[in-house]
Amino acid sequence: MAFARRRGEAHTAGPWPGYVDVLSTLLMVVVFVLAVFVLVQFFLANAISGRDKALAELRMEIAGLVEQLALEKRTSAQLRLDLGQLQSSLSAISAERDQLAAVLSDAQQRADEAEKKLAEQSQIIIDLQGKLVSSEGQLEQEKRLSAEARSQVDLLNRQILALREQLAQIERILRESEEKDKANQAQITDLGRRLNAALARKVDELTNYRSEFFGRLRQALGNRRDIQIVGDRFVFQSEVLFDSASAELNPQGREQMAKLAKTLIEIAGKIPSDLKWILRVDGHTDKVPIRTVQFPSNWELSTARATSVVKFLIAQGVPAERLAATGFGEFQPLDTNDDEIALRRNRRIELKLTER
Repeated sequence: MAFARRRGEAHTAGPWPGYVDVLSTLLMVVVFVLAVFVLVQFFLANAISGRDKALAELRMEIAGLVEQLALEKRTSAQLRLDLGQLQSSLSAISAERDQLAAVLSDAQQRADEAEKKLAEQSQIIIDLQGKLVSSEGQLEQEKRLSAEARSQVDLLNRQILALREQLAQIERILRESEEKDKANQAQITDLGRRLNAALARKVDELTNYRSEFFGRLRQALGNRRDIQIVGDRFVFQSEVLFDSASAELNPQGREQMAKLAKTLIEIAGKIPSDLKWILRVDGHTDKVPIRTVQFPSNWELSTARATSVVKFLIAQGVPAERLAATGFGEFQPLDTNDDEIALRRNRRIELKLTER
């Protein structure tokens, strides 16, 4: 009632109080909008601050990666230096191995001679002991003889003393021979151990060269699904190299084998000449039988394909004495299933870098 009365009074006073209400409402709206604007600015500032912090962390990570890259470059240079040192060590080890082999042969010969001499000296000792027993028996008998016989006993005593001295000297020589024999045996054992260690290092070196060969071959051939590394073998699917039921390299196969030959020649130049190695080329087929005039069975087809690869590598400059061709037919499958995928996997050419 009072509010109505005041409005009535205001209405009677004129239009100005109505504008005051409108301005008040507009002022409240403006204040509300400003409050919302301040809140938006606050949250926006927080978001920008979080992004700046994330950007700073990202810059720190980039700096760390740059530092790691520099460290890897230094490590790579050190590894190249170590490789050179290892190659020098390999040459020294090869010379040392030859020297040790000669020493081992000489020590074995000396040991045989010492054993022979030991047997001869043992027989001499047995003979002297027999003579000693016989002489002592004669001494007892001579004691009962006359004065003339006693002079002979004295002579026998001197002979026995001389024999005992000879026996002691022979025993001393025997002990010296036994000591020398033990020393020779110890030297032989040490030489055998060192020779085995040298051979083990040779095997490790061949493994390293095999890894380098496969790595560089993978780089040369590219990342293809039909060319794989399985254990210590490099596997080509037959479709990459040959047409169906054929043992002649197709154009794509000759291109791949040319890359392989180039890589093999480069690696072969690094392998020491005293390290006996070969590249074995194994041909495999699926279990579907073939009966043609040229290939009566899968044996002939797998062997012919392996031989074709070997001949091509020889034509590219790979030494023939470093290659071997083998055919396994269908009897070494990778997959024993009967579907097309299994048959395709089993039709393959395998390369293996191994010792001869």
